[in-house]
Amino acid sequence: MRMTDIQRCEVRPGRLVEWALSPATVAAAADLPADPRPPAYVQEGHIRTARTVREDGLFVPTWLGTAFDIPGTVDLDALEQALRGWTLRHETLRSGFRWDGDEMHRFTLEPEAVSLHREEVGEFTDADRLVQHLQDRFDTCANALSWPNFLYSAVIRDDCTSVYIGFDHSNVDAYSIQRIPAEIHELYAAAVAGRPTEQAPVGSYVDFCEIERADADRIDATHAIVSRWREFIVRCDGKLPNFPVELGLEPGGPLPTQKLMREMLVDADTAAAFEAYCRPFGGSLVGILAATSLIVHEIGGAPVYRAVVPFHTRVKSKWSNSVGWYVGGAPIEVAVDQAPDFLGAVRTVRAELQANRSLARMPLARVLRLLGADFRPTSPDLYSIVSYVDARGIPGSERWDELSAYGLVRVSYGDQVCVWLNRLHEGLWFTCRYPDTDAAYKNMRLYVERLRDVILTVAREQRTAELAPTGLAG
Repeated sequence: MRMTDIQRCEVRPGRLVEWALSPATVAAAADLPADPRPPAYVQEGHIRTARTVREDGLFVPTWLGTAFDIPGTVDLDALEQALRGWTLRHETLRSGFRWDGDEMHRFTLEPEAVSLHREEVGEFTDADRLVQHLQDRFDTCANALSWPNFLYSAVIRDDCTSVYIGFDHSNVDAYSIQRIPAEIHELYAAAVAGRPTEQAPVGSYVDFCEIERADADRIDATHAIVSRWREFIVRCDGKLPNFPVELGLEPGGPLPTQKLMREMLVDADTAAAFEAYCRPFGGSLVGILAATSLIVHEIGGAPVYRAVVPFHTRVKSKWSNSVGWYVGGAPIEVAVDQAPDFLGAVRTVRAELQANRSLARMPLARVLRLLGADFRPTSPDLYSIVSYVDARGIPGSERWDELSAYGLVRVSYGDQVCVWLNRLHEGLWFTCRYPDTDAAYKNMRLYVERLRDVILTVAREQRTAELAPTGLAG
C-alpha cells in the first residue's frame, strides 16, 4: 500500500458521514471491571510517552489509518453493518485502558455491547476543507489518551464512496491497516447480498499482549538479551540511534515539526531484479539496510551504521490476520571500513540479522526498564527506523491502485527519521517522515536519490549476470 499523509491521498469533495462507538457502548465500558490481561509493553510505552509529551505542553497526534474507495452507489446500512462486523472481529478495538494512579488497567467489552453511532456531518464542496476536517477529527478521536480511540468516516458521491479510517497506534501496525480494505469490502459485499460472511476467525491481539508480557516478565537484568542491548546502547553513546546524518536539530531544543517525503522509488522490474540479487543474502530488506549503511557513510561520514530494525512478532499463524501492534526491534551494526562495498555490506547485514533478529521478540520497553536507564520519552519515536515490507501477498493488494487505497500516517512532531519501503505490484514505494529543517530535507533528499541509484545499479548487475552465458555450446 502507498503510505502517505491525508493531504495526499486523493481526497475529493462529497457528503461526509462518520461512525463512532455509540454513547450506549461508551457508557457500558465505563462500568466494566478490569480485564486481567495487561497492555503490551509497546502499548504501555506508547501511551505513557503520549502522556509525558502532553504534560510537557505539546499535543502530538500519532494516529495511523487507511483510505480506500467503494465503487458505485453505496448502501450505507450495509457499510455500517460491515464496519460493526469488522470491529467485532478484532478484540483490541473494543478494549481500552484506564489509569489508576500510575498504573494502566485494561477493560474489554463483550461483542453484544458494541454498537456504532452514525452521524451525517454534511456536504463538503472544497477538498482542502474536507482534508482539514478529517485530520482534525482523527486527531481528536484517534487519540492515545482517550477512548474510544478510532473513527470511521465515508465521503459519499454518486460514482463511488471513499472510506477513511483512523486509529490510535496502540491498536494497529502498518500491516494491520493494509489488510483493512479487502476485509471491509468482503463484509460489505456480504451485507449488500444479505448473505453470511465466511471469514475465518482471527487471534485476539489482547490475548497476544498477555502472552508476550508474561514471557517478557520472566527475564531479569542479568539476561543475555538485556546485556546485548546494554552493550549496543553504550556504543550509541547511551541512547537509541537516530538516523546518522545531519538533521539540523537544536540540542535540548523543542520537538520540531515534521515533513513527509513519498514517491515511487523504482519500477516493478527493477525491484524484482534487486530482490533476485539480494535473495541469497536474505532478501530486499538486507539489501536496503546494506545500501543505507553505505549511503549514510557517504553523507555524514558515520564509520558504523547502527540502527534498530523493526520486525513483526506474528510468530504463530493465528496472529497472521489479527489487527494489533505486532512489532519488535532488533539492533544491527555495520562497520563501513569492514564492508566498504555493496557485496560486503549485504554479507555484514545478513550476519547481523541472523545474530540479532530473535531479540525483536523481547519488547524493548521491557529491556529499557531492566536497564534502569533514564529513558524519559520526549518524542513519540524512541528511535529512527528503516522498514521494508513486501506487500504484494496481502489480500486485495492487486486492487489498491484501482481503489485509491492508501495507508495513512499522521505527520506532526518528532526528532527522528522514519522510513517505510513497501514493495507493491507496480514497484517500490518510499515514504519518509523527518524533522522539518533545511539540513534534514537536504540530506533525506540525497538519501532517496542515492538509494535509488544503488538499487538501479544492483538491478543492472543482476540482469547482466542473468544474461551472461553459462557455458560453451557443444
